[in-house]
Amino acid sequence: MKITFMGAGSTVFAKNLLGDTMLSESFHDVDIALYDIDAERLEESYNLITRMNENVNEGRATVSKYCGIENRKDALRDANFVVNAIQVGLYDPCTIIDFEIPKKYGLRQTIGDTLGIGGIMRGLRTIQVLKGFARDMEEVCPDAWFLNYTNPMAIVTGYMQRYTKIKTIGLCHSVQVCSRDLFRDLFMEDKLDGRYEKIAGINHMAWLLEIKDKDGNDLYPEIRKRAKERNAKGKHGNMVRLDYIDKFGYYCTESSEHNAEYNPLYIKPGREDLIEKFNIPLDEYPRRCVNQIARWNTLKEEILNGGNVEHKRSLEYASYIMEAIVTGKPYKIGGNVINNGLISNLPADACVEVPCLVDKSGITPTYVGELPLQLAAMNASNIYTQLLTIEAAVNGDKNAVYHAALMDPLTSANLSAEEIVAMCDELLEAHEMQDTPASTNNFLTA
Repeated sequence: MKITFMGAGSTVFAKNLLGDTMLSESFHDVDIALYDIDAERLEESYNLITRMNENVNEGRATVSKYCGIENRKDALRDANFVVNAIQVGLYDPCTIIDFEIPKKYGLRQTIGDTLGIGGIMRGLRTIQVLKGFARDMEEVCPDAWFLNYTNPMAIVTGYMQRYTKIKTIGLCHSVQVCSRDLFRDLFMEDKLDGRYEKIAGINHMAWLLEIKDKDGNDLYPEIRKRAKERNAKGKHGNMVRLDYIDKFGYYCTESSEHNAEYNPLYIKPGREDLIEKFNIPLDEYPRRCVNQIARWNTLKEEILNGGNVEHKRSLEYASYIMEAIVTGKPYKIGGNVINNGLISNLPADACVEVPCLVDKSGITPTYVGELPLQLAAMNASNIYTQLLTIEAAVNGDKNAVYHAALMDPLTSANLSAEEIVAMCDELLEAHEMQDTPASTNNFLTA
């Protein structure tokens, strides 16, 4: 059994997912191939994963490393599972570009990795790299499952599922902890055990449609009451999502700093009062990147722990999916798949996040039916920007980039049509001048 980890320079994430796998009885003897284009970060991850293999797995796994595009096929060859965690262009230069150029036009963002102009640009450059991944996989591991963790999730996963032959599932971290974190936020931890939940929508905006306690009682009346009271008491870190409950009736999966920029309601020109009221952290993702880079050496030493690298199995889906496919023992996930009628009032081509059953036959999504109309409308406002971004990347169509940005809720709420087109042109030019795998004037190459 072979697992290839693409973007293995994401050391902490690689440790978590591969550590989870090593702790599964079915994968003690797994062959792990680490791939990255950054030799230094790859070496750090290789050393850490090797130490962890010795400490938690008695050294039974085989760990190898592959650096650079010229060695990509060898990393992928005969893989059964490919985990994707790449970030094309990294924080410097590409994320900086995605935040600083829009600021010149008066457009502020919080995270910029899923939707908005930042999500559009990240999607365009990532798809260009994934085109190469898909070609290589079709040649050297055509039957492998591609487990995608890279954002923008719906754009990247939707591209792989619609335009390649690779079996792909999109995986996020937020479905698993959605109701748990809500209960903690509303001081309802006593309802955690035995709870029933139903979650569906799109990535980062999937909805907690049903939530019941162990006796089958609907918990939403109490949740709605407490959410409104919590926001009325003053600022905290989850105000946008609790306001969703008040205004739309339902809670969503991803954080408030993410969801503040997925709609035109909270970040508006000249409305600093809204930023203050809902405690919205503008420029949050760049700030996180700077802080993480600054403390990486300290964090690295903490993880290495003098060579005694330990691990406890996390809530990440990847190892459980691989285990279920290999053993046939069923497992339920929230996965990102092409809609095809699963959510009947969202577009068929949309990449949606729905409950899926995993077993020896693979990954089978379940039918959800109609979302409450206001929730479908919120999702649809994001979906068409996602679909247009995929179209732009597949067809090399700059007009589709303009259309994606023009239809984006946050961008269109802040800028005129002329400003949006000019900003897109400046962003595309800036990215094509960078020395990244998706640059050198092929940012929109079909």
